[in-house]
Amino acid sequence: MPDFNSWDPNPPRLALHADKIHVWRAYLDCGDTALRRFEASLATDEKARAQRFVFQPDRNGFIATRGILRELLGRYLNRSPADIEFDYGPQGKPTLRTESPAERVEFNVSHSHGMALLAFALGRHVGVDVELIRPDFADQKIAERYFSPQEVAELRGLPPALQDEGFFLCWTRKEAYIKARGEGLQVPLTSFTVSLTPGEPELLQAADSFRWSLRSVRPDPRYAGAVVAEGNGNSEDKDWQLRGWEWQPQDRR
Repeated sequence: MPDFNSWDPNPPRLALHADKIHVWRAYLDCGDTALRRFEASLATDEKARAQRFVFQPDRNGFIATRGILRELLGRYLNRSPADIEFDYGPQGKPTLRTESPAERVEFNVSHSHGMALLAFALGRHVGVDVELIRPDFADQKIAERYFSPQEVAELRGLPPALQDEGFFLCWTRKEAYIKARGEGLQVPLTSFTVSLTPGEPELLQAADSFRWSLRSVRPDPRYAGAVVAEGNGNSEDKDWQLRGWEWQPQDRR
């Protein structure tokens, strides 16, 4: 199955349905006006977290990602972005604080080097990861430390020209699975296996793989991304499908 790569313009209205997972790509170079608006919408703990970043680009990336998340959740829920409240799991995964079962919007966020992916689902857990493909980071020693033996063997078997992409396909798929489960590094990275050959179907082998489906996404030729969600999203009798949107700053529309 080819990587998902279909990003429609930002729609005027947003609505989630049980058989759709929305995944958004967002370029985080959104300008000072948007950054100020985003920072104003953040909670006190988010502002404090932003200030702990040493470098301004990292701080701005966090503010933009959280601001876009709040903006989109506000549109899905018809609420002000500043009124969105989060709870956090034991491993730090944010969830929406709400008293209404009808508002059980599950979400997950990842950002890397100027790009964010945000996934939203109705009533099903979801995890997402995005990474800039960096040849200097795609090292065999890192793979041997964090990948399963089967993944290391598959990576070594790739032609050299595909190994960087294969490394980050593996990395994002593993991270998306862990984030969907919400258990952080309590899930050993070597305890499950994903496929990583570019152009081949995405496969997940884990003790609970019957519960999850894995899709790779390509938000930009320079990046690899993945979405993992509860339910059947890979076979012909799917119970969910991906819908891709591209977020754009309001002051650029």
